[in-house]
Amino acid sequence: MATIKDIATLANVSSSTVSRVLNNDPTLTVLDTTRDRILKISEELGYTALKIRKTEKQRVKRAAHQKIGIFMSSTDEEIVDGIDDPYFASIRRAIENECMLRGLFLTRFMRVKDIQQASLNNELDGLIVLSGMDLLQLNKIKNHVEHIVFVNYSLNENDFDSIVVDFNKATCEAVKHLVKLGYKKIGFIGGEERESMTGEKQVIKGARQKSFENSLKEQGLFRKEYVFLGEYSMKQGYELMKTALQLHDFPEAFFVASDSMAMGAIRAICEENLRIPEDIAIVSLNDVEFAKFASPPLTSVKIYTEQMGKLGVQLLLDRFEGRDIPIKAIVPTKLIIRESCGWKQRVKRSSL
Repeated sequence: MATIKDIATLANVSSSTVSRVLNNDPTLTVLDTTRDRILKISEELGYTALKIRKTEKQRVKRAAHQKIGIFMSSTDEEIVDGIDDPYFASIRRAIENECMLRGLFLTRFMRVKDIQQASLNNELDGLIVLSGMDLLQLNKIKNHVEHIVFVNYSLNENDFDSIVVDFNKATCEAVKHLVKLGYKKIGFIGGEERESMTGEKQVIKGARQKSFENSLKEQGLFRKEYVFLGEYSMKQGYELMKTALQLHDFPEAFFVASDSMAMGAIRAICEENLRIPEDIAIVSLNDVEFAKFASPPLTSVKIYTEQMGKLGVQLLLDRFEGRDIPIKAIVPTKLIIRESCGWKQRVKRSSL
């Protein structure tokens, strides 16, 4: 770790001058060029002033007494347990790792049944909610937990912190990539979105489906019969692709709304003795760890799940520190191009 003496030597000033600059001593008179030099060197060496280090230690010490829970709103056991849905599993691991690094007590992982059975008490100081929640669930929880942060969902952003993904941008980027490669017959495989404000769930058109349809309509390429909806699971991806391949004129490319669904879709394509990407191209969403190990490697729009989990913990800590203004953070995405979309073949063909 760098010391004040190290900075003083490089800046060619005394150690006391460095100390007073870094601690913002108002009585110190020093040239701006000297102050800037000291600050630049300290930043390059990664030095943190003692006052700041003490403040951070005190903050961590206070936070260590706070009890935090994770709530997963889905009733699907596979997703709840984080076994077959790597997207939510990745966010959950990031939350757990960040809590461990900060010395926080992650005390409970909650499911829908915990609320339905009224098994809540006042043991939690903060709660991180993965995915959605309806108002009935929220009303039961907020009577017992003061601070709630939503990850991958936003419910009443005027009151609660939330971290969301710009699914519109991500989907548009994927679709535009396929169109740019010259694909005309593009299909959609995705999950049905559900919204509940009164406890009664209603199927709605989700952001990914809306963006897919709007993007293709702008290009004059949208075909309603090319949209296939089910649940967000590998099994449903497989079954929906099987259904799509029964069409006499099936799509030559698909945007699949999650990597898990894409893996199921890939298996269905292979079982029909069709090739990826020669017969059908695939672009997916999430870019979880296994995407690059798929056969062929999966082109996918990357969602930064690790940063989402870390930020969820940070927002909760800020609430513990007294912040009362809600924050809505939008996490960026990035298209990761691999072999499943056929870009190499298309580029090579266009250059001939």
